[in-house]
Amino acid sequence: MSNIGYIRVSSVGQNTERQLVSIEITKVFEDKCSAKNTDRPQLKNCLEWLREGDTLHVHSIDRLARDLFDLQSLISQLMVKRVAVKFHKESLTFEPDTSNAMNQLMLHMMGAFAQFERELIKERQREGIAAAKAKGVQFGAKRKLTDEQIADIKVRLAGNCDKSALAREFGISRPTLYGLMKA
Repeated sequence: MSNIGYIRVSSVGQNTERQLVSIEITKVFEDKCSAKNTDRPQLKNCLEWLREGDTLHVHSIDRLARDLFDLQSLISQLMVKRVAVKFHKESLTFEPDTSNAMNQLMLHMMGAFAQFERELIKERQREGIAAAKAKGVQFGAKRKLTDEQIADIKVRLAGNCDKSALAREFGISRPTLYGLMKA
């Protein structure tokens, strides 16, 4: 019977120190990535590590999942493994063979709010990108070749020019050059 912690932040630059403070944890699993799905390396390791009788401690519901289906699925998996789950911020505990209607309601409501928040973040991101594009901000890598250079390359390729030398001359890779041949 061990106390296992799962900590998650969305990016490498974020700090995890505020999560699970003053809780005696035997082992901690920490991810620094989005909770958009359950495909997280340390979450997978944590789920494999947990044994019957263990308790998984998580700071808050949105640290475990931001999708209601994923949250329900994770809790169900843990109940089948006979692992208790404790969400400290929400003061919710789920234990195998113990059904608590209020906890279930709170789990669904908080999970729905986490999913709603994720959708709002994505919507704001799309709006920001659209506004930036409208202002002329270019996303992705800058074009290496001008239209004139592309036309010159195509003419020279038609004349059986050395492809490796041509790629070096224009500072592009051979796959890029072959892509131009097909275009």
